[in-house]
Amino acid sequence: MIIEVADVLVVADEFVIVSASNDRLVKAIVDDLERAVTEGGFGKPLRVEGLEDRTWVLVDYGDVVVHVFIDETREYYELERLWSDVPRVEWAEPATSQRLAP
Repeated sequence: MIIEVADVLVVADEFVIVSASNDRLVKAIVDDLERAVTEGGFGKPLRVEGLEDRTWVLVDYGDVVVHVFIDETREYYELERLWSDVPRVEWAEPATSQRLAP
């Protein structure tokens, strides 16, 4: 889920909220996120918090803050409910390359 927080917060424009069923998957999401963002030319995060226990990892890219939760922690804190009055951003899948027939 992506939510627009720019009108209510000065620290970020968007929050991205994702979750996984266990702590290994939380770590894998964070690792893949950092790899993809770096390869996309957007640099490394300003800070990463929560990697020790991996129940709620915050990856701060300045304008965008990514929250990676374990499922139970996401349900407990309910950030979607907390920020229910701000707009949501439609998720867009990346374009896939078309293979040409030989």
